[in-house]
Amino acid sequence: MKAVLLDEFGGLEVLKVGETEKPSPKEGEVLIKVVATSINRPDLVQRQGNYPPPPGDSEILGLEVAGTIEEIGAGVNGWNVGDKVISLVGGGGYAEYAVAYANHLMKIPESMSYEEAACVCESYITAFLNVFMIGDLQDGQTAILHGGGGGVNTAAIQLAKALTPNAKLIVTAHPSKIDRVKEIGADLVIDFTETPDFTDVIKEYTGKKGVDLILDHVGAKYLKPNMNSLAYKGKLVIIGVISGIKAELNLALMMVKRQQIIGSVLRSRPVSEKGEIVAEFTRRALPKFADRSIVPIIEKVFSIDEIVDAHRMMEEDKHFGKIVLKIAEG
Repeated sequence: MKAVLLDEFGGLEVLKVGETEKPSPKEGEVLIKVVATSINRPDLVQRQGNYPPPPGDSEILGLEVAGTIEEIGAGVNGWNVGDKVISLVGGGGYAEYAVAYANHLMKIPESMSYEEAACVCESYITAFLNVFMIGDLQDGQTAILHGGGGGVNTAAIQLAKALTPNAKLIVTAHPSKIDRVKEIGADLVIDFTETPDFTDVIKEYTGKKGVDLILDHVGAKYLKPNMNSLAYKGKLVIIGVISGIKAELNLALMMVKRQQIIGSVLRSRPVSEKGEIVAEFTRRALPKFADRSIVPIIEKVFSIDEIVDAHRMMEEDKHFGKIVLKIAEG
């Protein structure tokens, strides 16, 4: 099968399109003929040699797929060859065929294209897991979502507006993306290039109460302003550490305000646990895609042969929403 292959780790130059062996589904798995996948920031980290796939998963890049079931492994019930599906995968998305666990599958709503469907699993499930299942955002509460134009953040805004329409969303964003972030539902947008310490802005906006939830992928640089911006019993959910992994923490303030700091990753969770997350997402969020309350935001669709350009766009952070990689015609 055709796939994006790495002979070594490194920069854009290590990405090559070539031929490799087609995988076969094991017990509890299906083989998917991939129509589209998407580019996610962890793909870049893996390409550089710093984010290996879970044991037993494909070494090929790609964390989600949209396509049709080609073959069904032993012990799989409720799915048929030819079903149009999307799925999380531990690896293998940048290829014509990928194996997926049956309990990670979701049917593609009739209203969605394969390109739109390819955007759902990694970004929207990550956002749903951390904002709702872990962060427990409730209607009427206030949240800070860092990183305004990225796939997870735009997904979080859309999900929050669809599932908790009265929640107030404060988003930090690059000035080039502020207007678009407002368009999709942010109530307040902070230019992080002008206001790296957003504490005073949050205090004024919330009447000194603070926010109930913060979704953060920045890490060390934002720890102090994040904690100063959290309300009593507020939650800080950390899903990335692009600014570093070490920072000082005022433990006394955290204790008095009964705040919580929660670290979260999706890829390395046990198969059964990811299946439970997918099931909850299917129940609560997928209907919003089916009725077009949520439409995935796609910056651009690249062909598999344009993989270098797709990764370059992600590296340069010039996208808003998702970057899709088209593998085949659907």
